[in-house]
Amino acid sequence: MAKQARAMQTWRSIVDAAASVFDDYGYERAAISEILRRAKVTKGALYFHFASKEAIAQAIMDEQTSTVDFAQEGSPLQSLVDGGQQFAYALRHNAMARAGTRLSIEGVFLGGPHPWGDWIDATAGMLELGKERGEVLPHVDPMVSAKIIVASFTGIQLISEADTGRADLREQVAEMWRHILPSIAHPGVIAHIKPEGRVDLAAQAREKAEQAEREAQEIAAAAEAARGAATAGRSGGSAARGTRGQLGGEGADEPAGASAGGRI
Repeated sequence: MAKQARAMQTWRSIVDAAASVFDDYGYERAAISEILRRAKVTKGALYFHFASKEAIAQAIMDEQTSTVDFAQEGSPLQSLVDGGQQFAYALRHNAMARAGTRLSIEGVFLGGPHPWGDWIDATAGMLELGKERGEVLPHVDPMVSAKIIVASFTGIQLISEADTGRADLREQVAEMWRHILPSIAHPGVIAHIKPEGRVDLAAQAREKAEQAEREAQEIAAAAEAARGAATAGRSGGSAARGTRGQLGGEGADEPAGASAGGRI
């Protein structure tokens, strides 16, 4: 089990390091040597897990969908919107999401799996669920609409990256949904959908960071107080020992003096 855990950790280190390299340089300019340097693994370890640079890139493209969780309970359309906003947030804060998107846009695997296949399938699945629950209009073809949604998201995130470094991506994706929802959803459902997503992920992350900082400060303060108490305890002990030594010295002098007096 320990050997298997180490192997998984090595695999994870390689994929994470490669994601950062592909994010920085793209597929063609990404060097295996740089992936090895960032992953801190040997060439033999890398090729034990991956036969080629293309295999590493494919693993990253497979991994990027893990940044999104399409909730199956509640409104399928709201879950679809929320998932899009999750990925919009990941594109700003997660190298795996950025690398997978860049690799897909570069069209690295034209002879292999469809670079957008997982996203299209996941989106079509949520639209199909929406039809079953009466949210999506009967005439909507889930696969056709899924392709339009994924293509629209891809174009919008590229424009947002060029305009603002994706700083406005959440609102741009919300605008995309405001345009698309009337063509696929029942009117009564649209009023209950939040195009910005049910959760402001950036605000949530800031709140968690602030909470973590407060907890760190509390721990540091407690540690400082403990060190102060320990220092005070040592100082008090030293003073007590000094007092006892001084008293002992005086007591020793008295008998000596008395003895001398006796001799006089």
